[in-house]
Amino acid sequence: MTIVIDASVAVHWTIPSPFSAAAEAILRSGVARIAPDFVLVEAANAFWSYLRDHPDRKNLVLDGLEFLPRWFSELVPAAGLRRSAMALAIELDHPVYDCFYLALAESRETKLVTTDARLIRKVQSSHADVVVHVTDWKL
Repeated sequence: MTIVIDASVAVHWTIPSPFSAAAEAILRSGVARIAPDFVLVEAANAFWSYLRDHPDRKNLVLDGLEFLPRWFSELVPAAGLRRSAMALAIELDHPVYDCFYLALAESRETKLVTTDARLIRKVQSSHADVVVHVTDWKL
């Protein structure tokens, strides 16, 4: 089994939050985790934002940034997803960077695991079977 993980979940492998336990359960599950390659950029930006309020956590964030690529089975080049991601963004009226994750999940016929409530709301009428909240994901 393979699942797509977006940055909203991946950051919780490092940054403590109410979603951390569910995100870490995915790591322990042994399921293959994939994402568009820019997940590293999105996560790094989230880590940077976190450090603005928690400057004492610099080593935690740097360690998380180091390990992040290793926690994925595959980082898929975003360039190959651009047309389907844009089509989804237009269809859903939702930011295209989130739609790259959805495009990857659909192309691999698997689930996208996210904490993004707005995205989950947007897909309810057309792609709800593809997207699952991290706290609802089951192996």
